[in-house]
Amino acid sequence: MADSKKYEITVTPKTVFIPEQSDEDNDRYVFAYTMTITNTGNMAAQLISRHWLITDAENQVQEVRGLGVIGEQPLLKPGESFEYSSGTAIATPVGTMRGSYQMVAEDGIKFDATVPEFTLSMPRVLH
Repeated sequence: MADSKKYEITVTPKTVFIPEQSDEDNDRYVFAYTMTITNTGNMAAQLISRHWLITDAENQVQEVRGLGVIGEQPLLKPGESFEYSSGTAIATPVGTMRGSYQMVAEDGIKFDATVPEFTLSMPRVLH
């Protein structure tokens, strides 16, 4: 059994602009994101912490680290998914997020689940 398949997590983001919490006149653009984290490997693993790089259109980067997600450290058995929603604010109508979840497999091996870069965008800003 290949180790690479043992420790495999797939992350799927969805984003939405939140106009009622945003303030365009003061360069505050708020976005909600829903992350679906799926254990596509063949060994149970627990999400321990997160690391985000949130970049606006002027290349201002916010770095966020913390334990768990929304106060939880879910244990995902093979084939299981965990979904949560959170949010962020940036100073431009468009930006990106990327990062990783730090995981521990049931055999004690620590590994990172990469979150590929995804876009935060006000409607009708990007074509």
